[in-house]
Amino acid sequence: MKLRISPQTLLVLDAFLAESAEWRYGYRISQETGLKSGTLYPILMRMEERQLLETKWESSEPGRPPRHMYRLTPDGMQFARESLTASEPGRLGSAAFGEAQG
Repeated sequence: MKLRISPQTLLVLDAFLAESAEWRYGYRISQETGLKSGTLYPILMRMEERQLLETKWESSEPGRPPRHMYRLTPDGMQFARESLTASEPGRLGSAAFGEAQG
C-alpha cells in the first residue's frame, strides 16, 4: 500500500531521525517542528498505529504528571529515511498517511 505523506508528517519524521535512538515527548517534538498539538498528536497516533513508533510513559517526578514518550521502531526509521529521501516538491500528499490515489 502506498502512503501519501503530508509536509507536517515529514517534519515529524525528520525530527525523529535527528535523534533516532532517543525517547522524545510530544511537547519537545512540537517545539522542534513548530506544529501545534492538534496537528502533531494525530500524526503521532497514526505512526504508532502503523508500528512506526514505540511508546511508553515516563516515570513522573513528584508534582509533575508523567509524559508520553515516543521513539522510532526499526521499521519507523526505515520508513522515515525512505520518505524523506523520496520527498520532493509536488510529490507530497495533502493528508498525513492518506492512501495514495492511482
